Amino acid sequence: MTALVPDAAVTDDDHDDGAATPPEAPPVYRMRDLCEQTGLSRQAIHFYIQQGLVPEGRKTGRNMAYYGPEHVERLALIRRLQEERYLPLKAIRALVAGDTQGLAPAQRTLLTEVATRVGASLGATARPTMVDGDEACARHGVAPADLRRMVELGLVAARPSPADPAKLEVSNESLWLLDVFGQMRALGLSPELGFSPDDLVVYEDTVATLFQRETQLLVDRFAGLPPERAAQMIERTLPLIHAILIHFHTTAVKNFFAALEHTP
Repeated sequence: MTALVPDAAVTDDDHDDGAATPPEAPPVYRMRDLCEQTGLSRQAIHFYIQQGLVPEGRKTGRNMAYYGPEHVERLALIRRLQEERYLPLKAIRALVAGDTQGLAPAQRTLLTEVATRVGASLGATARPTMVDGDEACARHGVAPADLRRMVELGLVAARPSPADPAKLEVSNESLWLLDVFGQMRALGLSPELGFSPDDLVVYEDTVATLFQRETQLLVDRFAGLPPERAAQMIERTLPLIHAILIHFHTTAVKNFFAALEHTP
């Protein structure tokens, strides 16, 4: 799959400027080798490095760096997540950020087995489909520029259209966000008032932080449960947690305006 990356020029890592010599035990790949190993362009690889999805190589000069097998593995994972799941960059970043690296083998096994049981109830699909981005924007009342910004922010999974790289295809699993944002626009949250897709990031970041804490609670307290029991508890408890979040958010808004009424 063609990576969705900026068209900006990147430095040529294959030309050493002679300013430094390779370290004693360098990783085994230069940029051109990395491209051959992964099937990705250097623009795509630089983009993933800039986005924090892939660690930087070991610099040995201003325009020279060496990369190791870990870079090949990380890039292969990113490409697989994009091609098989069409995940937005924020989701991929969360998956590769190492949040689960500190888990004990037993904890990792529990979560893996739980995931296989709750996937269906969470609406997981074997392979998402891609739809025309312009058509999706028209259907949901979203400007194409807003869609592109959502992609840049990593909120929507998209790729250049194979038929026309200048156009986007959007994962069907991202259409819900376009629909919600289109409704917000229809209610008057317009660019003229300063509203943009960037405002959605605060909610995504808040939920990401919440989920990190939830995951730690789960691995700490479900450790002794059979996976099927843990999965069942998650499936049945999740709607209640969602109700709690709605209540707390609504209460916070209500209390804020109530406080204003009683403030001199």
